Amino acid sequence: QVQPVESGGGLVQAGGSLRLSCAASGRTFSSYAMGWFRQAPGKEREWVAAISWSGGRTYYADSVKGRFTISRDDAKNTVYLQMNSLKPEDTAVYYCAAGTTAQAMGITPPLSAWGQGTLVTVSS
Repeated sequence: QVQPVESGGGLVQAGGSLRLSCAASGRTFSSYAMGWFRQAPGKEREWVAAISWSGGRTYYADSVKGRFTISRDDAKNTVYLQMNSLKPEDTAVYYCAAGTTAQAMGITPPLSAWGQGTLVTVSS
């Protein structure tokens, strides 16, 4: 079982950058696709980005395409989300999840339990 722990959030001005990290326990990390999700205040959780188990394929929501980059380091059991050109509407708690590609993209519920998330606040 993979248990993700997110970090790297903070307060940033619009146009700035942040890099989020998700450290996942479990010896089978490299077998899973990984996804990033976010939940803004008063809104439902939405999918942001996903990466295949091999790292060879990446997927992005239209709202972040061209600004965010997902990557993984299997030696560190860690997946990253580089966020550039941040906008106030990117303000949310960000979560990561493991599973199949469909699960990592939020098409079906993820295999891993949701962690505490990391808060990203973008000021205008």
